[in-house]
Amino acid sequence: MSITKRFWTALVLSVPMLINMVLMPLHIEVPGSKWIQFGLTTVIMIVAAGPFIQSAWASAKKHHSNMDTLVAIGTATAYIYSIYAMLTNQPVYFESAAFVITFVLLGQVFEERMRSNASGAVAKLVDLQAKDAEVLRGGKVVRVPLDQVVQGDLIRVRPGQKVAVDGEIVDGSSTIDESMVTGESMPVTKHAGDKVIGATINNTGTFTFRAEKVGSDTMLAQIVELVKKAQTSHAPIQKLTDKVADVFVPIVLIIALATFLVWYVALGATLAHALIFAVAVVVIACPCALGLATPTALMVGTGRSAKMGILIKNGEVLEEVNDVRTVVFDKTGTITAGKPVVTDIVGDNQVIRVAASLEASSEHPLAEAVMAKAKAMQIEAPVATDFAAISGKGVRATVEGQEAFVGSEKLLEDYLVSDALREKMAQLQDEAKTVVFVGLGGKVIGLIAIQDAPKATSKEAMAALHKRGLKTVMLTGDNERVARAIADQVGIDDVVAGVLPGAKAEHIQRLQQDGPVAFVGDGINDAPALTTADVGIAMGSGTDIAIESGGIILVKNDLRDVDRALSLSKQTFNRIKLNLFWAFIYNVLGIPVAAGVFAGIGLTLSPELAGLAMAFISLSVVTSSVLLNRARI
Repeated sequence: MSITKRFWTALVLSVPMLINMVLMPLHIEVPGSKWIQFGLTTVIMIVAAGPFIQSAWASAKKHHSNMDTLVAIGTATAYIYSIYAMLTNQPVYFESAAFVITFVLLGQVFEERMRSNASGAVAKLVDLQAKDAEVLRGGKVVRVPLDQVVQGDLIRVRPGQKVAVDGEIVDGSSTIDESMVTGESMPVTKHAGDKVIGATINNTGTFTFRAEKVGSDTMLAQIVELVKKAQTSHAPIQKLTDKVADVFVPIVLIIALATFLVWYVALGATLAHALIFAVAVVVIACPCALGLATPTALMVGTGRSAKMGILIKNGEVLEEVNDVRTVVFDKTGTITAGKPVVTDIVGDNQVIRVAASLEASSEHPLAEAVMAKAKAMQIEAPVATDFAAISGKGVRATVEGQEAFVGSEKLLEDYLVSDALREKMAQLQDEAKTVVFVGLGGKVIGLIAIQDAPKATSKEAMAALHKRGLKTVMLTGDNERVARAIADQVGIDDVVAGVLPGAKAEHIQRLQQDGPVAFVGDGINDAPALTTADVGIAMGSGTDIAIESGGIILVKNDLRDVDRALSLSKQTFNRIKLNLFWAFIYNVLGIPVAAGVFAGIGLTLSPELAGLAMAFISLSVVTSSVLLNRARI
């Protein structure tokens, strides 16, 4: 039976006992009320309290105790004593057992509802998924259910339709609303060659894309799975809470026994009154709020971050983020766009014309940049012949009967270069640009500068981290001059350049000697560093292995989300600590009152009121966690 059904069962059966309590001061007694209370409470103990008793017994067999132990012992004591009292014609306390169960279940209903609300955003994402797709098969467009779409299918998407799965546009263009997945409110313009995400909405144009990831491999499916895992994970602080509860329960039972003995033996109270004080101690000390403190905040925090396009994989990350002192960034694809473009051409159009001729058959990223520039300038390159690579320097070929070459500054050893070109080369390199030389007929005719420019948001992201008091470091395999220039543009504190892919993790370990480190990267070569760092932050555009290695994933590929992720993680962890503090204070203050320490001034707490107080503090903890949704990031 669900918690909600158990609660309503206990509540409905407790109402007659509540009515009886109201009538007692008026000296109105319902005939057979004790037997009625016995019957109602017995059903409550079997149906509503049964799982508590089963859980407590299972823990006891393993020589452990848990939160259910106190609930089970407290209510069972009140129930069994009331049976004895009923048979000996003494006052009964069946209502104490019934109300305690009702109020404990009330707290669990609040928790369950909060869990449902916290995961509601994920459920809504799943509901937003397309139900079918228009697939090109056999030369015709056929509408098929989503589960029949396979990798490699060509899918047509018209205005207003949803993108069925993840893929790449092969024909057409459009603007796409990706807010439900990435959190980005502005529509994104897409052309042939651009990636599209399943469940996003096509706004204007019609396009055809090739399915690359289907089923559980889509970004949406992975987001749902990651958030589910995060919400059910345990932060290390939760393990401490569990250990405290394991010790706390036996101590409470000892205090309850001592309370009974002091009242019954030392102070001469009746058996019933001494027992009621002891039961109140057991009930009010039930550490339900302690148990709620961590998971509720964890669920709300990770749920909210998912809405913002920030995926936090587990609770451990939240705790590690709290101590981070240094944030290390990979350069290419993380700080920079990861796509080199031609920024400067020194010389006339002949420079790009010759370069495009030689680079036409190359797959190097710099060659792609040259070809893209030639296409943009509408320059048609002649066909090159006798193509040959110059080891470590560049390429050589014959263009329109003349020897032509394109390469790095190492080519300067073989050709004459004017002082003006050398000066321009140094200037461009100081601007973090890679310079290639273009030659024709035995002499250098010009330069082409290519740069992987910083993302527009990189500088703002670094400023936000500095405001937080964090040190920023760039860790890259690029040369020192280019790396320094990029670092100066975006405002990074320190640079470690010329690092081989396999050595990145070693540099992270060195930086960790000065305190916990977060690493932000996107490539396969970043995976060891992401794993070695105290907190690994993977860009959503990165490789699968990098994403798998990261503890936090930035779906929108926006570096400003690094600061947002750190902020949200810290706020979530601080809310966990706040919840634990109030839950602990509640127990510390409540036990003396329940034990009757202040009975002399008329301040006492019956078991049913103790149960109500326990439900109230549980509700307070849940409310505190839910308020994370309104915290400023």
